[in-house]
Amino acid sequence: MTADGRTPPVPGPQRRADARRNRERLLAAARETFAEEGPDASLNEIARRAGVGPGTLYRHFPTRQALQAAVLADRIDRLRAQADGLSTTSSPDEALATWLRAFLAHARGDHGLTGSLLTTSLDPGFDCHKAIQEAAENVLSRAQQAGTARPDVSADDLIRLAVGIALSTGEHHTDPTQPDRLLALVLDAVRTRPDREPSAEPPP
Repeated sequence: MTADGRTPPVPGPQRRADARRNRERLLAAARETFAEEGPDASLNEIARRAGVGPGTLYRHFPTRQALQAAVLADRIDRLRAQADGLSTTSSPDEALATWLRAFLAHARGDHGLTGSLLTTSLDPGFDCHKAIQEAAENVLSRAQQAGTARPDVSADDLIRLAVGIALSTGEHHTDPTQPDRLLALVLDAVRTRPDREPSAEPPP
């Protein structure tokens, strides 16, 4: 505090660090709240969960659509980064399975977020579909090159299958274990199988 009783201004770098932390907290709270309540979730609730005031939220994200776009961009950036990281830390099979589980969680937690952005002119900053496609190709191509994934499967096939699971096991679905079981069936179908020796006797 200064001699005249005023609080000294916060240095520029500290303000920037505080702003970054607030933005990160807001994105984390928005991811959680949108996943629970959908794209029309209360912005005041998001601010409350982030531990900031509504004014701070609006300084970072002037509109609901701006916040939605930032959340979607952040989630897809995480999927891209995970695909890159898995390519150096996991076996091709493990990388493919781990990334597909993460993508399924993303698709099941969307709750209309992507659709709400498609009805506006707001651009999240990049082609979301292309980014996901490239991440899927990253993990799939490694498994195909290793000979553990079928060569006739495409990244688009995997994305559509995972999205189909997400759509068919929505929020009112009564069996919480079914999404993982369905994805396990997809992964089983994608993996290559060694040629089996013909049976000595024909099947009955």
